[in-house]
Amino acid sequence: MDYPGLAGRTGDFSHGAPHAVTVGADGARVAFLRSSGPFDPAAALWVLDVLTGAEHLVAPGPISSYAVDRDARIAAFAGGGRLYRADLTAGAVTAIPTGEPVHDPRPDPQGVRIGYVTDPAGSASLRVTGPDGDRLLAGEQGFAWREHGGTIAWGIAGAGAAPFGRTRGWWWSPDGTQVLAVRTAGTTSLHLLDLDDGWVDVHWDRETYPHLAQVRWSGGGPLITVLRRMQQHGLVLSVDPRTGETQVHAELADARWVEPIPGTPRHLPDGRVLVGGELAHDGFDARCLFADGSLLTPPALYVRRVAGTLPRADGPAGTPDLIVEGSLGDPAVREVFRVRTALGGGGPEVTRLTRLTGTTLATGGDVLVTGDEVWRGDRRIRALRSLRAEQPYRPEPVLERVTDRRLPAAVLYPTGFVGGSLPVLVALGDGPGSQVVRAETRAWQERQWWADAGFAVVGIDPRGTPGIAPSFEKAVHRRVADLVLTDLVDALRALTGKHPDLDLTRVAARGRGLGGWLAALAALRRPEVFRCAVAREAVLDWSTLPRPVAERYLGDPADSAHVYRDHDLTEELAEAGPAGPVLLTGPETEPAAELTWIRQQLAA
Repeated sequence: MDYPGLAGRTGDFSHGAPHAVTVGADGARVAFLRSSGPFDPAAALWVLDVLTGAEHLVAPGPISSYAVDRDARIAAFAGGGRLYRADLTAGAVTAIPTGEPVHDPRPDPQGVRIGYVTDPAGSASLRVTGPDGDRLLAGEQGFAWREHGGTIAWGIAGAGAAPFGRTRGWWWSPDGTQVLAVRTAGTTSLHLLDLDDGWVDVHWDRETYPHLAQVRWSGGGPLITVLRRMQQHGLVLSVDPRTGETQVHAELADARWVEPIPGTPRHLPDGRVLVGGELAHDGFDARCLFADGSLLTPPALYVRRVAGTLPRADGPAGTPDLIVEGSLGDPAVREVFRVRTALGGGGPEVTRLTRLTGTTLATGGDVLVTGDEVWRGDRRIRALRSLRAEQPYRPEPVLERVTDRRLPAAVLYPTGFVGGSLPVLVALGDGPGSQVVRAETRAWQERQWWADAGFAVVGIDPRGTPGIAPSFEKAVHRRVADLVLTDLVDALRALTGKHPDLDLTRVAARGRGLGGWLAALAALRRPEVFRCAVAREAVLDWSTLPRPVAERYLGDPADSAHVYRDHDLTEELAEAGPAGPVLLTGPETEPAAELTWIRQQLAA
């Protein structure tokens, strides 16, 4: 999205920045994508030699994604449907002939063979190419599953995977002799495929636990997390790679919904299984990490994800530290922590490393990459070169915690503002589960444009937002509309105590997706507070969302029809008509047009 006054640059200013960073297991190389500058979205593949600090261009692209072997010596990527193999040590790129267009290519951990998917939108097949040629590993082209006549697909994540953060549909075994693959035929199943044509099914009660939320195979046997349809109970299972039989390592349960932690489960080098869960008894209310049932993180640390491990110089062999993204005390701040996995008598041991800017957090060997910075152990050794544009604004939002619920909130004033009455624009982001109040200047660039147009831009994280505690996040179960709207109104009124320049007679809301739904909800149901709203790419009817998302928040539509009706804004918008207080916009609508409409509504 382009904004007037931002020199035509995109709102996130990401072009030219290193991204999709991967560190080899030996810590010798860091692979990443980067475009040639702030106005070029076409990314190229680069590699950093950690020892010399030199960066080398491997392939000019455009490359949207790539994968590497265990030590980041070999990379595979697709371009125009063709398969390419890149030697990251020599810098040579070779086109590999295939019979069909290639998607999601991945080299085996030894870099000998490359697996890939064909026809991901149809009857997807999984193929492998290597010294013994190119051959089909799994596929059923032309076959359909009986119930509804859909296609059978191998090796793709499947439509129900994205709400759980699972983006992949197949995985190499650590020794490169097997592949664990998803088969989608109405339901999701898992299968272990040997390269010598043998195979076994992975066994679990798929009728009771239909959601395959997480899969990892990086040491020992595969680990998977499966959930019941309503997501209130889950199992962490280890898989025997010879027989496909599973063993329960942990149970996850919550009366509202289970929220697995990204990066878990995983095997620790000493054989224990790391599981992300929640501690909700004896006064505790936290997202924590456990190793075979032993607590590794303090309840005050809100764990967002596990990125990997780093060796510990003074620790026992086989007990490295975990590298974790989390928040400690302030939900607006995301930080990187080392978490000790060796159990001691003093309880969990956590060390702050640095603030996290952006999303990059990757480890390999004794190397850690956070944002653009490359660390060896606890020492920063260099930064990946960034060609991103300079941020045009230096926003200084005032961060607060308001009401008796200590809701995170922030107020952003126009540049150079010295006082006076300002209309209020409530920025709602992408809706429930999306954090708006963040202590990062990149999160406020677009909002500063709106502030400089003459608004006090307010961000509020109501109940349902991550970063504080599970109870805060899940309080909205089956009552999103009521609780979130109450929090927005209460927070606005509380902010006027410290910010008397906020004119609460002129309040507008703006959001996207479910945030657009929330903006429309505010203007339709609390018109005495919200004069108007811009709902960008809004989801107005929750039943149109992917089933796992809708059921996580609102429950089973079969026994919660009234809940879905209460959250459906279709009829209310129709009754309000085109002259009503809500403007529905799409991605093609310029922000300047939205700005003009909001000004007209607030002036009426």
